[in-house]
Amino acid sequence: MAIVKNIAHQALDRDSKHTEAECTFDVVTDAEGHKYLQLDTYGSSSRQIRGKKSQSIRLAPEAVQQLKVILLKYGL
Repeated sequence: MAIVKNIAHQALDRDSKHTEAECTFDVVTDAEGHKYLQLDTYGSSSRQIRGKKSQSIRLAPEAVQQLKVILLKYGL
């Protein structure tokens, strides 16, 4: 699992097609009381094991703030 503390813009060379997947979130608090936004994605319907967790990513508070700015800036 990755803990993201910084989000940097990097333009894509080309757009590629992505398949849809389910996503869940939780707010996780560590032993020191720091809160993280955790996003988990699950296997798409075309995968061999449907519904199996595929990826987990935790956003540290500073990354959550950066994400808020990005969403506002790009009108998302």
